[in-house]
Amino acid sequence: MNQTEIINIFTRKTLGLTFVLSAAALAFGQEKVGISGTVVNKSNQPVPYASVTFSNKANKLLSDATLTDEKGQYKLEITPGNYDISIEAIDYKKNMVNKQITAAGNIGAFSIEPEASATNLKTQDIQGVVITAPSTKPYKVELDKRTYDPSQDIVSRGGNLQDVLSNVPSVSVDTDGTVSMRGSSNVRFLINGKPSALLGIDDGANALQSIPADQIERIEVITNPSSKFEASGTAGILNIILKKNKKMGFNGSVTGTLGYLPQTNMNTNLSWRKGKFTWFLNGGGGYRESKNTNRNTSWFNNPVENTDETYTDQESITKSKSNNYNASGGLTFDITDRTSVNASGTVRSFDSENDGRINYFYQYLNAPDAFRQRLNKGSNNNLAFQGDFGLDHKFDDKGQNLSLSLSLQRNRSYNDTDVNDQSNNIFLLEDDINQKTVNKSIVGKADYELPIGEVSKLEAGYRLDVNNNDYNNMVLESTAASPIHTYLGNYSYNALYKEMFNAFYLQFKSKIGKLGYQLGLRDEISKIDIDYLNLNGLGKTQTKNYNNLFPSVFLSYDIAKDNQFLINYSRRIDRPRSFFLIPNPSYSDNQNIFDGNIDLNPSYVDSYEFGYSISKKSFTINPTLYYRHTTDDVKMLVYRTNENELPVFHTKPVNLGTDDRYGLDFNFNWDATKWLRLMGNLDLFGYKTTGSYYDAAVMDKAMSFEGSGFSTRARLTSTFKVDKTFNFQLQGFYRGGQKTQSQDRKDMYAINFGASKTVLDGNGTISFNIQDIFNTRAMRSTTYSADFTRDSYMQWQPRQFALSFTYRFKQGEKIDQPKRKKDINSNAAGDDQQAPM
Repeated sequence: MNQTEIINIFTRKTLGLTFVLSAAALAFGQEKVGISGTVVNKSNQPVPYASVTFSNKANKLLSDATLTDEKGQYKLEITPGNYDISIEAIDYKKNMVNKQITAAGNIGAFSIEPEASATNLKTQDIQGVVITAPSTKPYKVELDKRTYDPSQDIVSRGGNLQDVLSNVPSVSVDTDGTVSMRGSSNVRFLINGKPSALLGIDDGANALQSIPADQIERIEVITNPSSKFEASGTAGILNIILKKNKKMGFNGSVTGTLGYLPQTNMNTNLSWRKGKFTWFLNGGGGYRESKNTNRNTSWFNNPVENTDETYTDQESITKSKSNNYNASGGLTFDITDRTSVNASGTVRSFDSENDGRINYFYQYLNAPDAFRQRLNKGSNNNLAFQGDFGLDHKFDDKGQNLSLSLSLQRNRSYNDTDVNDQSNNIFLLEDDINQKTVNKSIVGKADYELPIGEVSKLEAGYRLDVNNNDYNNMVLESTAASPIHTYLGNYSYNALYKEMFNAFYLQFKSKIGKLGYQLGLRDEISKIDIDYLNLNGLGKTQTKNYNNLFPSVFLSYDIAKDNQFLINYSRRIDRPRSFFLIPNPSYSDNQNIFDGNIDLNPSYVDSYEFGYSISKKSFTINPTLYYRHTTDDVKMLVYRTNENELPVFHTKPVNLGTDDRYGLDFNFNWDATKWLRLMGNLDLFGYKTTGSYYDAAVMDKAMSFEGSGFSTRARLTSTFKVDKTFNFQLQGFYRGGQKTQSQDRKDMYAINFGASKTVLDGNGTISFNIQDIFNTRAMRSTTYSADFTRDSYMQWQPRQFALSFTYRFKQGEKIDQPKRKKDINSNAAGDDQQAPM
């Protein structure tokens, strides 16, 4: 049976399974009844913002919870059955009752008594109760960010952070693991509000793949960050919040995954809370194989010598095997009711081996064709440590808080590659490439919040970032003429990259009637030192100093409850990655060279957004119009040289011209029926780039980056609820092409499938998913220059399957009831873990 037949059979089976499961969802969806009631005190007065939890005695999967409104009333849809009902409110005693729910209607009033010490209650100032039951909405909108809950994302169960990001609204992940937001790849990643050793040094997709999806509590998508956040990342910030259970007692879960291309994963999350102590331990590891395919076909213009090539074809296939392990643990101690200290540590390791084969075919004008083959064997070892320490103090219950934190990080990476080149089956050369990178970082923060009156708040803070990157790159080569390995001095070097950032911010938020506003200003003082020396004696040093102000303005206007307009502006900076500034040419492939640029400067962007958000019980709609103007934009210059009678393609980052992006980012989730939920993202955007570059030493004429056009990105996720224990998802992704004078990037699309079944009375979950069902997720582009045209194809990972099992044990039933005041500019509650500066 050939491959085409297998794909056809697989496609028919997949579609057949989809139709069968869809029919099952229609046939077996369980019916609920709508109930209502009230909570009152002993004086028969309503108790607002009380939590009412319905625990089904026969099947806890049918349990649910809700809050009373300001009139002490609540409404809930629930499956008929026998329920233990607990009623709780701040400064009131907990009350438990049992009730049989048989039909829709009002079930009457529940009464609760105040605590003996409760006096002068001001329930209108209470933020509310955070219920630990699963959120009914995977996507929420707040004043300065959007929050995505991956717990309801079936297609990435048992996967990693890269898989989860592929499903996050307003976020795209390319085939090579590059993450972008609204068409820009300059995204700043944070873990729990801070840079993290978990994300490595220039590790790209490897770092994203080393963080299990099961350890992610939520992802904050910050497309236009306020002055409270660091100014780096012109496309925005992705803040990854890891799980840290707040329930009383001992709680935990463990997840195991098997998949193909071969992968295995085992991850666990444990927590224990008693009295003044809370500790957590998360960890796991896994094995994964991957396959990368890259093809480049080039046509050359106007060959003038017999030895000039007219056509080059290159195919690269790399197979990798990797192991990753990570563990993090922490402890929080409540010194008093208002003061707590915390300490945590993280260790991450990543090891991989890769086997690559690159075939080159050259066609010459009046000379015999040539065939070359390159064999690459490589290994990578990455080890990262991080220690975090903090102190939190609440001056009062009105929201005056001080938070201090210190983070120490170290990340070490080894990359070793052995290269063997042959031409027409004749040995040419062998290269040994040894790269070592060590990063050491210190991040210190202080954040202060001061409420002013009932609706205003002043926030201020300071942040210190110190980063040292030590690069060591050594290349040895032997040839047929010189079989002894010797150093290639131009490619062997030591480089030291140092950066220090001091940041101060001041932010004020308040509300006048229905108009909420937040004004902020951030000052970042930065210094960068680069010291480079290669074995040929070429040395370069550079010091860069910047002092920049970054203002932000956020406005909101409430039309009604959970229905508002949002307008904001911020100024951002794109600091070049340290590797971009190291002036050496890389040597992972001597026919595709990346040249660093020590003179590269930051880009700056002015970002504007006008949005609307409406959030009802069954749907959330959030369209946003945006415009970004970037100056000193960094563009990738591609040019060709001839070295050792071979064509070599160079890529070099340069500051060049401007980049304008404008469009409509439309996000929604909709509970269309009791058995169908839809969540979608549509990004319609236009772009206009300017700039041209000319270097007489390597180019015949200037390369233009002028271009404009319109493109689209779209994602739709359909979740089908067959019954209380079984769900499945279908997800489609589409990215439209983009075109400039120098590059034409083609369309790309993919379809994913996932299914989830809850077992063992709610303690276990079995999940199955297929990434890229029809194996279509590949990037295709055509690059144009003065003397060549090149077609490129890249597929980072082919179709994958995964089966996972999660077991949860000793789940606590405690409901946390924080006494913080409500943020008057927010549609949703904040979180103690958030550390945005």
